[in-house]
Amino acid sequence: MTAPRRILLTGWFSFHDGEATAGDVLALARVEEVLDRAGCPYDVVWSPGFRPRAPHLDEVRPERYSHLVFVCGPVHGPQIEELHRRFAHCVRIAVGTSVVDPRAPAVTGFHRVVARDAPGTEPVTDLAARAPADPARPVVGVILTHGQHEYGPQRRHDLVAERVTRWLAGKDCARLELETRLDTRDWRLCATPAQLSSVLSRLDLVVTDRLHGLVLALRAGTPALAVDPIAGGAKVTAQARACHWPALLPAESVDGDGLERWWKWCLGAGRGAARGVRGEFARGGVRDGADDLLSALDGRRSTPGRESGGDSPLSTIDSRQ
Repeated sequence: MTAPRRILLTGWFSFHDGEATAGDVLALARVEEVLDRAGCPYDVVWSPGFRPRAPHLDEVRPERYSHLVFVCGPVHGPQIEELHRRFAHCVRIAVGTSVVDPRAPAVTGFHRVVARDAPGTEPVTDLAARAPADPARPVVGVILTHGQHEYGPQRRHDLVAERVTRWLAGKDCARLELETRLDTRDWRLCATPAQLSSVLSRLDLVVTDRLHGLVLALRAGTPALAVDPIAGGAKVTAQARACHWPALLPAESVDGDGLERWWKWCLGAGRGAARGVRGEFARGGVRDGADDLLSALDGRRSTPGRESGGDSPLSTIDSRQ
């Protein structure tokens, strides 16, 4: 084989309708690392659906390349066979791939296949295992609600969700969509509060527009970036105040600047602040309704919102709460 003039790196992540998996992209990084160390020039082509602004397979000029390398994934199908036809003049190599049928045209079209697994051969470690390691990114739980119809025209849930998720999509973080609803039949949901708390305690940050998203995050010692989805503020704002938690945005002013400001605070000083709130919860240093339950049970019953010969229930709310 001739020495490479310029190499084109391809994979299932290169095809027009191909998908990019984390394993495939890490496998590519491992191959790039080897080529960079050897000083071999190369280009990578990506699916336009995954990276719209990157070089795409149908845009490259085959004559520019002396070698084509196909990275990771199964070697089969008409898309790979088309690579053989279009880049017939190139030396074609598959690396880190799975071979299902060694006689398939997609396989025999390569000059060499350095397989990770193939019939009759000893498997080797996948390329992703030795890929260069990047610094860890923040792991962010996202807890949003689209309900709370009791607030009527004050609801801003769709607006809040759109702005928050669009902003989050541009953040370099690992996002984990969570739900406070429990279910003993759906494996995707937690069945107990302890299961959800175990998840929340392992996160770096929670972004939420739910009251219990805020409270449960703080109970786990995890900072929460809270947004009140009700115009004018409602229970999320009230609960942030009760918990002495500052990282709150009102529905009317959810924007990138505000989200960025509280994001940085939550991942900085907010970590210690959240642990402090968790400690206050555990010590009973904050009041809740149960503190006054027994005294309420000793009093006379009355109909909510109506006078019944004495104070209405709402008139006895302790202002300290």
